[in-house]
Amino acid sequence: MVEYRKKSSLFINKLNNLRIKQKLALIQIFCVLLPLLITDSVIVLLIVDEEKRATVQEMDNIAESVKYTVSSSIDNALLLMNNIYTNRFVNEFLNMEFTSPGDYYDKYTDFIKDSLYAVGVSSNRYNAVIYGDNDGIVNGGYFQRLEMIENAWWYDEFLENDKGVTIFSDYVNMGANNTRTISIVRHLDHYNKGKGKSVLKIDLDYSGMAMDIVNGRNSAIFYVCDGDRILFSNEGKGGRHMPFENISEQLISKAGIHNTINIYKKTWDIYVMTPKVDSKAVLLKNAPLIGSLICVNVILPFLVMGLINRSFTQRISELDKVFGDEGADELKQLPEVQGNDEISALMASYNRMAHRINELIEKEYKNRLRSQEIDIARQNAELLALHSQINPHFLFNALESIRMHSVLKKEFETADMVQKLALMERQNVDWGDDMVCLRDEVEFVEAYLELQKYRFGAKLSYDINVDEECLDYRLPKLSLVTFVENACVHGMENKTLGSWIFVRIYKQDDMLTVEIEDTGHGMNEEQSRIILEEMRNVSLDKLKESSHVGILNAALRLKMASRDKVVFEIDSEAWAGTMITIRFPLDELTKINKTEQT
Repeated sequence: MVEYRKKSSLFINKLNNLRIKQKLALIQIFCVLLPLLITDSVIVLLIVDEEKRATVQEMDNIAESVKYTVSSSIDNALLLMNNIYTNRFVNEFLNMEFTSPGDYYDKYTDFIKDSLYAVGVSSNRYNAVIYGDNDGIVNGGYFQRLEMIENAWWYDEFLENDKGVTIFSDYVNMGANNTRTISIVRHLDHYNKGKGKSVLKIDLDYSGMAMDIVNGRNSAIFYVCDGDRILFSNEGKGGRHMPFENISEQLISKAGIHNTINIYKKTWDIYVMTPKVDSKAVLLKNAPLIGSLICVNVILPFLVMGLINRSFTQRISELDKVFGDEGADELKQLPEVQGNDEISALMASYNRMAHRINELIEKEYKNRLRSQEIDIARQNAELLALHSQINPHFLFNALESIRMHSVLKKEFETADMVQKLALMERQNVDWGDDMVCLRDEVEFVEAYLELQKYRFGAKLSYDINVDEECLDYRLPKLSLVTFVENACVHGMENKTLGSWIFVRIYKQDDMLTVEIEDTGHGMNEEQSRIILEEMRNVSLDKLKESSHVGILNAALRLKMASRDKVVFEIDSEAWAGTMITIRFPLDELTKINKTEQT
């Protein structure tokens, strides 16, 4: 480790002694030319490898395409088979008693007409035949007697395997010509719970399937096989009237992709042959690109690096000269900045820095102190203005006169109300300290609500729920009662039915949360949005122009007390009620100490 550090230090010292031009030459060789030559070689290999991967992907796409085409044809046949299997009219027809061929023909005609069976099974792609065990059936049309297939190999295999639904591939005599067939067979035992012997056989249109599969414009040779029997291929392994050929193990070994189609315990294999990838042809195909890369990577870097070297050294010398000058009182600026690159930006930044530092020395400190003094004075003036709005000392004399007048008239309940109101006002409008503990504010809210019950009687009910751990936090005086008063005045004054007011205070996620909810008139969405926007953006100037002075006054004082970190939310519905939520960050609130509690 020590030896490595010595060698690296020696190498760095040698680099430090080189000029920028020499360093740029080293960068060009070791960081441009060599990496590019290596990269070009890797690109060539990647091109060949990508061609191989593309070939594999193409083969996989061919296998999936063939699988989808075959599965779609078989699924459609299975859908037709299921429709026939569950057809009640078919079951009833198979169980009818036919007294004669003429009787069978009449009932067969009625069945075709009433059940619309012919419409359901008519298709150029499928041929459906039902082999019934009813002795009255006359062979022909859509129905034949079961004895017609009792010696067929596929029927014997179908009975032996007992698979329910079985798919066969065969080369059979179909009238004048032998032909390839793909058939699906099952018992028609839906209505007799597995006891029926009737058999439904659906022959798929082999030519149509082969055309759909082969016409996919596939670039690789593929085979679809049932065991070792080649059912379909785009290599031309026989036509519709040619016997099936067998696939060899040698041919299977050349397959690049092997996929399967699973149909009711029957598995068909899909083999996609790997086409040959000619590496030389790939390279010749991309020769212009590779040649261009080599030329650009060798010649162009030399030319560009020389220009870059000149651009670097000239302007860095100018910066070095400026930084070398030592000014006694101020920093000197560059006389001219050329270009728009990072060095030019550095030169321009130096000029701005020098200008700002020189300006800061002269003015910035004094201006900042003066600005802070003005800001503090403005906040104090705003606070005093807010105090004056809710400090109605003149009200006390008026309340006392009203109380005495009520006593003289022997209206003692009214006098008691006025007296409580006066005592409450005298206790809480002393602005010696704008911040009070939440315990006192809650007591004031409760006293206010008790006074309102004198006025509204049974129409007003309230519930105050405050977590004990929240009571010692400080809030601006008369802030919460303003929102409670708003709930009483605007929420229930004109409401004939009784209303509730809920006050909930609790901690949640490092926030002190206050909820004031009423079941009064409520507001529509537009009214709620306007009031909430006024609360969030309230200022002293806006307060003078607004009609919602009470709650905006409280909102402004809460914003000032929390350094504008308080969060307001309004949830209201017309004729249902309103809930105002106020959240304070706990780190912006203080608690009363034990001395103050005493």
